[in-house]
Amino acid sequence: MRTMEFKMERPGILTEGQTVLVWEGELPSNYYYTIGVKEDMSLAMSPNIPFRERLLSKEGTVTSITKKDSGYYVVATFDEEEPEK
Repeated sequence: MRTMEFKMERPGILTEGQTVLVWEGELPSNYYYTIGVKEDMSLAMSPNIPFRERLLSKEGTVTSITKKDSGYYVVATFDEEEPEK
């Protein structure tokens, strides 16, 4: 199982155990990922991810939601192996 953390600006929309869809964006030297649901695909966003650590899954499961000083964070799991770093 692969896990990733996403920053969420609007709390209360996602819940633990919920299935989320993944949208991939590409920058010149990185990917970034946005997760959401069919009705709203922009609920939380990943940090920049190097090309060699690309996420291949198109959906995942929310495992935790945490409030930190800098905002709300969602951890999601995906049905693939963790990338080698």
